[in-house]
Amino acid sequence: MSSKLPVVEVVEKPAKRDEPPRTAEPAPQNEGPFEEERVWELLRTVFDPEIPVNVVELGLIYRCESAPLPDGGYRVDIDMSMTAPGCGMADVIQEDVRRKVRSAPGIREVNVRIVWDPPWDASRMSDAARLQLGWM
Repeated sequence: MSSKLPVVEVVEKPAKRDEPPRTAEPAPQNEGPFEEERVWELLRTVFDPEIPVNVVELGLIYRCESAPLPDGGYRVDIDMSMTAPGCGMADVIQEDVRRKVRSAPGIREVNVRIVWDPPWDASRMSDAARLQLGWM
């Protein structure tokens, strides 16, 4: 028994009058010279939503290295940890780091890896973080 399925044409609905026209997401505007300090500035804008201190001052960034790419631009590799292995926000923080660093001028690739060795502990926090958390 052979059955033929009808051919269905997919037609995109036009935008409603009160909706803006659909456009592709713009590419990041990150032309310009690469500066490592800019990467660190951007990392300082990433926060664990449960702790009012940025990931740099918390000591969560274990490694941040950059390398030029053959076709131009730079790749940044970041190893970072979380304050606890069961951190429910790890994926969100990791993506925030990746997205923000990727926006910096000259950066074409960003790899962010969550690592657990060595385990994070409070000794990794800066004095500024300790002061902000009332631990000094």
